[in-house]
Amino acid sequence: MPRINFDTIQEYLSSVFKDKVFIRYIGELGKEKERKEKRLKAFGYGLPYLIEVEVGGERKGLVLETIKKGSFGHEHFSDRAQIVIWQHSSFNNLPKHVRSYDLGAFTKGGMLKSLGDCIEYFIVTEKVEGSLYHIDLDRIKDTEEVTELDLRRCLALSDYLVKIHAKKGKEHGLYVRRARELLGHGECIMGLIDSYPSNLNYIDEDGLKKIEKMCVEWRYILKKKAHRLSRVHGDFHPWNILFRKGKDFTVLDRSRGEWGEPADDLTSLSINYLFYSLQVQGKIGGHFGKLFMNFWENYIDKTKDHEIFEVVQPFFAWRGLVIASPIWYPNLSEDVRIKIFNFINNVLNVDRFDLKDVNSYLS
Repeated sequence: MPRINFDTIQEYLSSVFKDKVFIRYIGELGKEKERKEKRLKAFGYGLPYLIEVEVGGERKGLVLETIKKGSFGHEHFSDRAQIVIWQHSSFNNLPKHVRSYDLGAFTKGGMLKSLGDCIEYFIVTEKVEGSLYHIDLDRIKDTEEVTELDLRRCLALSDYLVKIHAKKGKEHGLYVRRARELLGHGECIMGLIDSYPSNLNYIDEDGLKKIEKMCVEWRYILKKKAHRLSRVHGDFHPWNILFRKGKDFTVLDRSRGEWGEPADDLTSLSINYLFYSLQVQGKIGGHFGKLFMNFWENYIDKTKDHEIFEVVQPFFAWRGLVIASPIWYPNLSEDVRIKIFNFINNVLNVDRFDLKDVNSYLS
């Protein structure tokens, strides 16, 4: 972390109060009695600091505070940013609550930047040319033909996951967190279930409740597999992959953290081969069946990760809830939706997923 300069803090506070600020004291909050040094020697992230200033002839006591990195959903920079953004937006709305003067950020150069006037945040990325991978799958579905390039691209995507998953993480708490979020995150299992309308012919509340309960059981299985923590993409599906010429591609919109379970990425993509095959044949087979098997067999052959078949089940359930969703896919036939829910329930009931039994899971 960069060293925070005394004069930099004084300059920052002057910009916040729009008047010249003179710092009279800085020290860790709670250690006011140890006032042997008025100047800041070292700044510790996660520690609250008392700053006594004079501005406009008035003395003020301020507290500069950051969120300490740790478990309980504080592992990522974005987690900690979320907390202080919410605090600044809400403290002043509650009677008798301590007032928030500003929302700020430390820069890489050791500066303090005011963000207090912000009402929304954004990101700017490069523009990449290419064609989304789902267009390839749409063509195969429409023409019922697969090219040599289609097979090569399938293997290129599998190889990509082999490469990124080879980097392993050591903070096992992140794996447990990812297992917890697989259930409770608004974009994951419970969030998807909550988005389903009532009075559907192919799934009712009891059916969704059953899936949710089985996934809770799977969370306790996943928690014991934290040694599998790996670098992941987190949303590796055909609408987040841009192909250019040949096998050259770029991925988009990495999601929900840098570390997790490799099965997340494999199921996210491979369930789409199943999805398209169901729409064409009512089962896994033909060209999409070949892509499905090639994708998985290449990955297993190169990683030797046979344990993955003991953890894919809840990840397939999550992605199954996505492709069966009447919100995401309103024009899907009821027959296909029923088979997807059969697949979800059946895979959640097996201890070990078998690639050769996919069609039996649809029954």
